[in-house]
Amino acid sequence: MLIIPAIDLKNGQAVRLYKGDYKQKTVYSEHPETLAVTFEQLGASFLHLVDLDGAKTGIVSNDSVIKKIKTLTHLKIQVGGGIRTLETIDYYLNQLGVDRVILGTAAVVDPDFLDAALVRFGPEKIVVGVDIKEGNIATKGWLDTSSHPYLEFLSDLEKRGLTTVVITDVSKDGTFLGPNFEWYDQIKAHTALKIIVSGGIKDQADLDEAALRKYEGVIVGKAYYEGKIDLKEAFLRC
Repeated sequence: MLIIPAIDLKNGQAVRLYKGDYKQKTVYSEHPETLAVTFEQLGASFLHLVDLDGAKTGIVSNDSVIKKIKTLTHLKIQVGGGIRTLETIDYYLNQLGVDRVILGTAAVVDPDFLDAALVRFGPEKIVVGVDIKEGNIATKGWLDTSSHPYLEFLSDLEKRGLTTVVITDVSKDGTFLGPNFEWYDQIKAHTALKIIVSGGIKDQADLDEAALRKYEGVIVGKAYYEGKIDLKEAFLRC
């Protein structure tokens, strides 16, 4: 199972939001590229980046940080946050050298765009972030909630040729309450999509449980920053 450290980017800083609330922000580092180097030294092979500014505006806003990370590490990188055009995908993949992009709002409101992205770049380069809030899909940096039931949405993604999703339970994100594994298992039973768990990871026991349940990967953010997970040990165990 992949353990994927997360860096959420806002105004060039590494931050974390509480339940996606932009008003409840903690700054963890003024230099996210240094964090990325640390993650690689601890044993990471993959990095999860979120452009929080882009998630709100739809405009690439933290590419200078991504360039630094690419220069200083050999990490594979997936990036999400406000990716709503084929040109933006091309910029991330072919100019910044990102390994795959995560589509969120655009995949919900414009399925034709998702189809075009899958055809042009291939399913190995396109991931969809499925952010679930109160049983429905959240969009625009979790600021809006659609009326789209998530299981129906996942079935549609699979039919369109997608292979991997990052699924976030917004109610758990940044809370240290632990993931709702029974909920993730229901999703896993419903679809053949590879599932990357995001939101609520609190300790090594959560990582062990996720590995036991054979998810594709787990994203680790606040639990590392708050000293609740030893990533070096986690990489050795999982």
